[in-house]
Amino acid sequence: MNKKNYNTAPLPFMGQKRAFVKEFKRVLASYPDDVTIIDMFGGSGLLSHVAKSEKPNATVVYNDFDDYSFRLRNVDSTNQLLNDIRAILVDYPRKQLINKELKDKILSRIEIEDNAGYVDYITLSGSLLFSMKYELSLSGFKKQTLYNKVRISDYCADGYLSGVNVVRKDYKELFAEYSGKKNVLYLIDPPYLSTEVGTYNMNWQLKDYLDVLNVLCGSSFIYFTSNKSSIIELCDWVGNNQLQGDPFRQATKIELNKSMNYNSQYTDIMLYTTPE
Repeated sequence: MNKKNYNTAPLPFMGQKRAFVKEFKRVLASYPDDVTIIDMFGGSGLLSHVAKSEKPNATVVYNDFDDYSFRLRNVDSTNQLLNDIRAILVDYPRKQLINKELKDKILSRIEIEDNAGYVDYITLSGSLLFSMKYELSLSGFKKQTLYNKVRISDYCADGYLSGVNVVRKDYKELFAEYSGKKNVLYLIDPPYLSTEVGTYNMNWQLKDYLDVLNVLCGSSFIYFTSNKSSIIELCDWVGNNQLQGDPFRQATKIELNKSMNYNSQYTDIMLYTTPE
């Protein structure tokens, strides 16, 4: 059976890099087929999936710090819950605010799963909350206005992480394992500065963001950030640390303009190096 290639993550995730897939594939083509690829901040695993699909002989290590693979393993129960919610809303118009009676029925159904031990609230948020809003608990859902945006079909994650080595470690520990080894490419997509990170399993301060730059010096990398990063604070940090030159000096930059809504725009940035 042919492996399915995904150009987007099978379950919702804030910050997945689907807009960069085409350029990401192009950059990967310049690396050896047996390259070792370390996805330091794996997120939805999309970069790891694409890397393994494009380079099946490569070793791909996906650092699943946000437990996305756990969500994938529970996709069947998530689909069942959404099927039941879909039945509650069977005659209700789509994209409309859900009335209190039906909201209470939906919350009661979610509570059953919550008491049983697991609910994928991020996926539920995509089906029941206003665009770009996320809640991570039943109590959070109870405070929100619900909308009928429930996905029509089931989610499918078959083979998404096939052949990928899944780990869950501090990125510094992971870097230490491969530092100094040849033919290693680092995928570095940390949570963006000045950007909502409420769905991530981390609580970073500015120093944590800047420490990531130490991974870049002397390494082959593909690094993602946005134009919301704080240049003043960055320069202050560089002035107090012995950074070995500008790690981006020899990198190529690609920018994509993004829009969250009619009055909120930002620019996603990908910087990359090619093998020497």
